[in-house]
Amino acid sequence: MVSAADRVKSPARTSVWLDSRTPSRTRRTDQPTGLDRERITAASVRLLDAEGLAKFSMRRLAAELDVTAMSLYWYVDTKDDLLELALDSVYSEIAPPREEDAHWHDRLRDLATSYRELLVRHRWVSPLAGHFLNMGPYSMLFSHATQDVVRATGLPLHQQTGALSAVFQFVYGFGTIEAHFVQRSAESGVGQDEFFQQALGTIRSQPQLKEIVESSQDLMDARGGDTVEEMRDRDFTFALDLLIAGIEAMRDR
Repeated sequence: MVSAADRVKSPARTSVWLDSRTPSRTRRTDQPTGLDRERITAASVRLLDAEGLAKFSMRRLAAELDVTAMSLYWYVDTKDDLLELALDSVYSEIAPPREEDAHWHDRLRDLATSYRELLVRHRWVSPLAGHFLNMGPYSMLFSHATQDVVRATGLPLHQQTGALSAVFQFVYGFGTIEAHFVQRSAESGVGQDEFFQQALGTIRSQPQLKEIVESSQDLMDARGGDTVEEMRDRDFTFALDLLIAGIEAMRDR
């Protein structure tokens, strides 16, 4: 555990990945056995999935592990450190891209789809990814994979970071909104399709919104798909196609 004096000496430390200090802890009789960072991190992920970010606490995690809250501080200095470890650990779930001889279109779609699924599967990832530095080992492997794919597009170097932003910030936003909708549906106790129809019904019942609803009805009809998930998948696939086409157009200028 970091002492108050240490924090005064190192006030700029903002990430567990920026901590280069050599651990100075020595084993004591009250240090729990069978506990390590990996086990604590895995339990944190399970707890965040089950209860969400707002309810997460060191005390709640300690109860889950059947240890004292203070014993967790043998392995992390702050709750933020633990959240960073949990965040990085789930990036390991992103499927590796296809072999380098596969077309970059397919490799990009694979990475984008896997990232979207991660954001929906772990809804707490989105706010943490926007808050922390994302420089842990699994995050960096994902970053390397995305850069590798964009290099294969043939874009000039000075345009490649822009292409990365266009694709993966789109996926970040899409996956974040999707995760919120899935969560809100679950909290309402109904499926996504029923929740969607309830929302549309409420909008259609308001006279002041009639013109907006009528003008967008053709868009809804043309969207295609019998379920919310199908509609969303069609939108995601087409949006990726647009981005890929844009990358090719800029490359061929």
